[in-house]
Amino acid sequence: MKKENIRIAIQKSGRLNEDSLKLLKDCGISINNGKDQLKTTASNFPIDIYYLRNGDIPQYLRDGVVDLAIVGENLLIEKGEGITTLENLGFSKCRVSIAVPKETTYNGVKDLEGKRIATSYPKTVQKHLSDWGIKADLHIINGSVEIAPNIGLSDAICDIVSSGSTLFKNNLKEVEVLFTSEAVLVGGNNLSDEKKNILNTLLFRIRAVLAGKNSRYVVMNVPNDAISHISNILPVLKSPTVMPLVEEGWSSLHSVVNKNTFWEMVDELKAAGARDILVCPIERMIQ
Repeated sequence: MKKENIRIAIQKSGRLNEDSLKLLKDCGISINNGKDQLKTTASNFPIDIYYLRNGDIPQYLRDGVVDLAIVGENLLIEKGEGITTLENLGFSKCRVSIAVPKETTYNGVKDLEGKRIATSYPKTVQKHLSDWGIKADLHIINGSVEIAPNIGLSDAICDIVSSGSTLFKNNLKEVEVLFTSEAVLVGGNNLSDEKKNILNTLLFRIRAVLAGKNSRYVVMNVPNDAISHISNILPVLKSPTVMPLVEEGWSSLHSVVNKNTFWEMVDELKAAGARDILVCPIERMIQ
């Protein structure tokens, strides 16, 4: 009997496409990413990759055309009702925000009453307007939403914002952040047992890659009488590795720390006697 491949959808082009492919490759999956391909099969892992238009992916999941997908939370909130999030991936971070022309005086959400808002996320915007008790006219646009106020189509927009440079170029200012978003791995329903096993293997690899990206390997020289104190400062997996140095009374201490909190503890480590602190990246961390 022919073995099944699990099928995953990713965005056809753009940054989310690039970051999704990089994650899969970091998981050891070899992908022949040819130009203008709509589907490809990994050479060393039972997975088919479908390159689809972003807005179509939720429906393909519901229809069972694909089993998994990497999408932004913003799309999931707008169109992903009933779709299960399997893992937050930590890349393609952005926010969904309301913006108005720079010259517009804005004092709060009440200023949106009766205004025309252009957006590609009508369901999301309408929910927030309803929560605020605001009535506004929504203009659904697929594409360059930022141009709408400049051509007189709307008084405001709601769109995804990363750096804010696109808003700046279009003479807009961000006034309300509805929510923040990042890429997520999502799954459809009714996977066969074989595909569930493949998914578990894929999740194991993804989590090892993400743990490595979020961690740093640290090595430092410490006085022997400070080992216990410094070990308590470090949020280690279990306990640090301690190796004696040639110089009597000193040891080399090895550990793993969260990259986002390391700088917060540097002064405390130095005050406790740590010296020659070396910080190295980690490709993968298997727990």
